Amino acid sequence: MREKTLREKVIEGGFWVFSIRICSRIFRFIRTIILARVLAPHDFGLFGIALLTVSILETFSETGFLAALIQKKKDIKPYLNTAWTIWVLRGFGLFSILFLIAPYAASFFNAPEAKPVIQVIALSILLQAFTNIGVIYFRKELEFNKQFLYQIGGAIADFVVSISAAFLLKNVWAIVFGLLAGKIVSLILSYLIHPYRPSFNLDLKKASELFDFGKWVLGSNILIFLITQGDDILVGKLLGTLALGFYQMAYRISNMPTTEITHIISQVTFPAYSKLQDDILKLKKAYLKVLQITAFLSFPMAGLIFILAPDFTKIVLGEKWMTMVPAMQVLVLWGLLRSIGATTGPIFQAVGKPELITKLNVLKLFLLAILIYPFSVKWNILGTSLAVFLAALIVNPLASLLAIRVIRCSVAEFAKLILLPMIGTLAMITPIVVFKHLVSASSQLSFFIAFICTALVVYLGLAYLFDLVFAYNIRAFKGQLTTSKEG
Repeated sequence: MREKTLREKVIEGGFWVFSIRICSRIFRFIRTIILARVLAPHDFGLFGIALLTVSILETFSETGFLAALIQKKKDIKPYLNTAWTIWVLRGFGLFSILFLIAPYAASFFNAPEAKPVIQVIALSILLQAFTNIGVIYFRKELEFNKQFLYQIGGAIADFVVSISAAFLLKNVWAIVFGLLAGKIVSLILSYLIHPYRPSFNLDLKKASELFDFGKWVLGSNILIFLITQGDDILVGKLLGTLALGFYQMAYRISNMPTTEITHIISQVTFPAYSKLQDDILKLKKAYLKVLQITAFLSFPMAGLIFILAPDFTKIVLGEKWMTMVPAMQVLVLWGLLRSIGATTGPIFQAVGKPELITKLNVLKLFLLAILIYPFSVKWNILGTSLAVFLAALIVNPLASLLAIRVIRCSVAEFAKLILLPMIGTLAMITPIVVFKHLVSASSQLSFFIAFICTALVVYLGLAYLFDLVFAYNIRAFKGQLTTSKEG
């Protein structure tokens, strides 16, 4: 059997990553809907506070070793035990700190009920620290079919335990127990699926070498955390636990499709781009194809969520969640910008310029810091959403301009891949807007399903037309996928 080309590996890897995300998110989406029906927004707010506290310490102690190992061209096996040892030591340290500071974190958010939740969730860091580091080969070598088994097991465990516990307990502990169950199953599977067996060994020279690259990833991750989670911290502190529950649910629903695309992009393209870092022409071609697929999928998803947000919330989640709809509509626009912006990060990392990501995120954080407090005070969670969106609206186009300069791409080539799906999406949602304005009963489930089906037919028809008239070339992806499967 012939060895697969990099293009075939990327396409096949993309298929498996997409399968991982779709399957795990289907479980998570159904879980979210059921939990939203059974539990109160306050329960989601409590869990959000605990998760924020854990995420703060995790982010500020991130080593960046994972990205460094994937980016390395030479054999990474001599580095694995050192990286795993540091992860385990970090896990014990973070668990201890979280257990001790839980009362103070709960007091900061004026939510004393969050203290035991934080202390129990801290166990998830410890479990994750002991994960078999050998699973990194699944990403580095684009063997995502093996990662599918590793990740989907944890998603299923989380789903089964959280749903069962929700009907029994009817409180926040259902979500907590589901999270821990998922981490336990993932830990066990990591050793069952990959033969590598890590051992304690700390080589400071190798650790320093990894951190030399990882420090930029650390800096970028801290900034990304402050940008993507700083709004949650402010909402929880300033507006309260209930508002945080609404805001996080609005974020989760509005960004679910585009976040999945973003995650797939970062997992598949970074290792693929790293192998192409010395060939700018091939790197450019790969980037433009990734951008095309991203825009083709992200625009219609964002358009549908934006226009159908009130109907979805009322029909699926229930009337008690309607408060979050305006924030959800703004956040879906932010999610769209985020999915397009996600195509740039892997490029900067692959060519050895992770500092560009850090600098762009500094600018975004600066803008967010200026806007978020006054906007949140004036317009509640809607104001918070607007601040997040406006900061991204300024910085993300700048990131795209830097990316196309790195790969020596013209603005016209880039714009074409963005404008065509944008036009298609506007044409797709216009009939829905008109119909919803004319028919007062448009929030019924039958109309909701009909809207989605009609919109998709219109969008795909326009995409085919663009393919014929403007050489949009989206059908070429299907041909590449077929070739990859046959190979």
